[in-house]
Amino acid sequence: MTESAPTVALIDDDRNILASLSIALQAEGFVTRLYSDPEAALKALSENPADIAVCDIKMPRLDGIELLRRLREKSSMPFIFLTSKTDELDEALGLAMGADDYIAKPFSQRLLIARIKAILRRSDINRTERTADEPAPEILVRGRLEMDPARHMVKWDGKPVTLTVTEFLILEALAHRPGVVKNRNQLMDAAYQDDVYVDDRTIDSHIKRLRRKFREVDGEFNAIDTLYGAGYRFSEE
Repeated sequence: MTESAPTVALIDDDRNILASLSIALQAEGFVTRLYSDPEAALKALSENPADIAVCDIKMPRLDGIELLRRLREKSSMPFIFLTSKTDELDEALGLAMGADDYIAKPFSQRLLIARIKAILRRSDINRTERTADEPAPEILVRGRLEMDPARHMVKWDGKPVTLTVTEFLILEALAHRPGVVKNRNQLMDAAYQDDVYVDDRTIDSHIKRLRRKFREVDGEFNAIDTLYGAGYRFSEE
């Protein structure tokens, strides 16, 4: 982390969730700012952005999607959505608006903290391993795939593909060594650091989402292979 502790803005109309998350984050060394009123959050964060925001989608008067849309007019502050498992349309809209990741409720606090740390590691405010004079991570090119870790950008055939941090890390692990099979444990280690436990089906769900997103720009996308009983691999064409 940086010398000054990163600030996390928590936005949720459920005060119990705010209090619980705040305690967990402060125990990890973060500073928290709590907002149960999304309109108050919009005003405060427009004037003074946090290092990262965690926001519920379903809120009265001003939902998370609209809050993010208005914030994006003034700020590129990293943003994580909390969603229900049935909010795939909202997730897609949120990512299109510039959200960095989403986590479905009910969720593990450890998982959320791991996602916050992962996003901050990719942001300029939390980069301590590289000085201003050192080069950014190299762009990864594998056939028609192009990945830019420094900018968290992905392209397929030159067309942008919007991925969450988790999806990006899984794809990066697969594409780093084309043709090499990665089992679920290896992909979990790549995507979920800090000893966060997730079950095998979580990786399978992310792979399905990755394929779906790439097929939105290329209906014949088949670069991620499933090897039943072994894992997944990226096939460089």
